[in-house]
Amino acid sequence: MTTAQVHTVHGLFEEQARRAPGAQAVVCGAEQLTYGELDARANRLAHRLVALGLGPERPAAVALGRGPELLTAVLAVLKAGGAYVPLEPTGPDAVIRHVLADADPVVVVSDEVHRVRLADATARPVLCLDTEADALAALPSTAPDVRVRDADVACVFYTSGSTGVSKGAQIEHRNLLHAYRGWQEVYRLTDADRILQTATLEFDVFTADWLRALGTGATLVMARRNFTLDRTAELRELHELVIGERITVMEVNVHLLRRLFAHLQPLGLELGSVRLLSVGAEKWYLDEQLRIQRYLGPDVRHINVYGVAEAAVDSTYFDPATLADPPEHPERLSLIGVPFPGNRVHLLDPQGVPVAPGECGEICLSGPGVGRGYLNQPKLTAERFFADPARPDLRLYRTGDLGRLRPDGILEFVSRDLGPETAAAVRVETLLRGHPDVRECAVATVDLEPALEPALVAYVVADPGRAPDAWALRSHLAERLPADALPDAVVPLPGLPRTRAGKLDRAALPLPAPRTEPAPSGKSGRRPSGGKGAAGVWADGDNTPGVWVGLVVLFTVLARLSTSTFWPGSTDLRLVPEPWATVFQLLYWAESLGAGLGLAFLLLGGPALGRFGRPRGLTVLTRLAVFWLLASWWPQDNFYRTTDPRNWSTQGTLVVLFNIALIASAAVVVRFLVRQAPRPGR
Repeated sequence: MTTAQVHTVHGLFEEQARRAPGAQAVVCGAEQLTYGELDARANRLAHRLVALGLGPERPAAVALGRGPELLTAVLAVLKAGGAYVPLEPTGPDAVIRHVLADADPVVVVSDEVHRVRLADATARPVLCLDTEADALAALPSTAPDVRVRDADVACVFYTSGSTGVSKGAQIEHRNLLHAYRGWQEVYRLTDADRILQTATLEFDVFTADWLRALGTGATLVMARRNFTLDRTAELRELHELVIGERITVMEVNVHLLRRLFAHLQPLGLELGSVRLLSVGAEKWYLDEQLRIQRYLGPDVRHINVYGVAEAAVDSTYFDPATLADPPEHPERLSLIGVPFPGNRVHLLDPQGVPVAPGECGEICLSGPGVGRGYLNQPKLTAERFFADPARPDLRLYRTGDLGRLRPDGILEFVSRDLGPETAAAVRVETLLRGHPDVRECAVATVDLEPALEPALVAYVVADPGRAPDAWALRSHLAERLPADALPDAVVPLPGLPRTRAGKLDRAALPLPAPRTEPAPSGKSGRRPSGGKGAAGVWADGDNTPGVWVGLVVLFTVLARLSTSTFWPGSTDLRLVPEPWATVFQLLYWAESLGAGLGLAFLLLGGPALGRFGRPRGLTVLTRLAVFWLLASWWPQDNFYRTTDPRNWSTQGTLVVLFNIALIASAAVVVRFLVRQAPRPGR
C-alpha cells in the first residue's frame, strides 16, 4: 500500500509495523520499543479507550512524561478513533484547567504521579497507564474494529498563547497526511534515519517529529528532558545525545539552536551524523542561517521552516542552497522560501485583495494541510478560516503574519502584524540587530493608558560579555531613523521571555520604567522620548516619590488630628493601662496612615493602574476600591467605638457601609488583576 492510499495517520505507522515489526521504533534513554511492540501496546490501550466511550470525533487528553508510553497513548487514541489533545502534565495549572475545560475530553491518559493534579482539574476519568499495566496487558494485541475517516479530527493543538488566549486548532487525519507527504519529499526521509525529538508534548512539532519517524519506518529518539523548558540543562548533554544516538534529522526552535551553537562553536564541535537541521517557531534571520551553514559545512542541510498549528505545523521552507547569490544585508532578512508540495501561499491586504509582487501583505495559507478551525470558537474560526477562492473545497487560513514575495520567487517573512506601528517596528528591529553588541531583540507595541496610542518599545539582549547602554542604542537608531520613527523606549534585558514552546512571549515583556523628570512634548498621542533606565520612556505623571511621601504624611496627620472632631472620645485611652495604651495608639496611627495612603492613591494612582491596560471603567472602579480598602479603616473603627453596642440599626448600617463594601472593593481589585490584559504586539 502506498502512502497516498493510507487514509489515517495511525495507518502510516501500522504499515511500517507490518513491514518491519522488529525494527527499532522509539528510543528514550535506556527504554526502547520495536514497531511490533509499540503496535501491540497501542492496540491493547485502544481497546480500553473504546470501552471508556472514546470514538471518532471525540477527544482524549494525553498527559504523560517523556518516554515510549507517550507514543503508545497517542497511537492508541488514534486507533480508538479519537482525537488526541496533547497536554503537558507539568505545565501551569491555569493551562491544564483551560485545556481540560475547553476540550472536555472523554478520558485523560496519564500516570499515577499526575493523577491527583489532573483529577482536580476535570470530572472526566483519568486512566493511569502504570497502575493499570496488568489489566491492559490482558487485553487483545490486535487493533479494535473502529472505522476512521480521513476527514475525522486526529488531534487538537492548543496554541502556545504567545499572541492571545490559547485556542484548540482541530487538525484532521488528511491534514497531517498531506503534511507528511510534503516532509517526505522535501526532507527525503528513509527508514535509516534517526530523528531527534526535543519538542514538548503540547507543541505541534512534537507531532511532526513522531509522524515523520514512525510513518517512514525510521527511529524516533526522544530526549529525556525538554531542553527548551529546562533552563538548567547543559547543552553538552544535548550534543552528546546527538552524537551518541547517531541522529541524522533534527528540528529545533531558534532559541534552542542559538543556545546549542553558543556551546558548540567555542569548542569547535560539530553534529556528527546530522544531515538535516530544520529550524522554526520564530523569526530566523539569514545571517544566522548562513553563519551556521558555513560552520557545519555542506554535508549538513539547513532549512528554515515556517508554519502554524492551524495548518498542520509546516507550510513553507527555505534552503539557502537555492540562493543564486547572497543578498545584501542578510541580517535584515528572514527568508521562509517556498511552499511545501501541495501548499499555496497568498499575500493579501486588509480587504482580502492580493498585493502586488514585492509589496507587504498578510500571509494566508491554503491547501490540504489547513485544519478545520478552532474548537468551540465558531466566531473566531469564521474570522480566520475561509474557502480558498481558487479551490472552494479547500480552506484558507489568515495567519496575522506579514510577508513579501521577492523577485526571485522566495517568500520573505517580515513581522507579526502590529497594526500601524508594524513598519516602524520592523525598521527598528533590523537596525538593532545590526548593532555589534546586540544578540537578540524584539519590538512590540505596548498598551498602557486607554487615552494614548500604543507605545513602540524595543527590547534588546546583549551578546555575552557586552552591556550596551539604552542611550547608546537609542543614539544608534537616531542616526539612522527620523525622529517620528524612533521607539518610545529601548529596554535592555538579560533574556527575552519565552513560552513553553520556546517562542517569544510578548505578554511577558516587561513594562518600561517610568520617567523621573518632566516629559517634553512628544509625538501626537504617543509618549515622549527621554528618561532614565530605559532610554525614551514616558512619564508616569510627574509624581516623584517625594510627592507621594509628602501627600501621605499630610493626609495621615490630618486624619489623626481630625479624629477627635468627628468622633469625640473614640481615642480616649485614659483608662487603658500600659503597655496596651501604646498598642492602641499605634493602631490609631495605623488607621490614620491607611487613610493617608488611600487619599494619596486616589489622587495619584491613576497612571499606575493605567499601565495595566484594563478597561477604563474597571480601572476607575479599582482606583476607588483601593482607596476604600486603605482609607475606610480610619472612620470604620472610630464609628464602632462611639456607637452604643445595643443600637442595632446603627450597627447594621455600619456593617453594610463598611464590611460589605470592603468585600466588594476586594472583589473589584481581584477582577482587575485576573482580567486578561491587552498583549504587546497586537
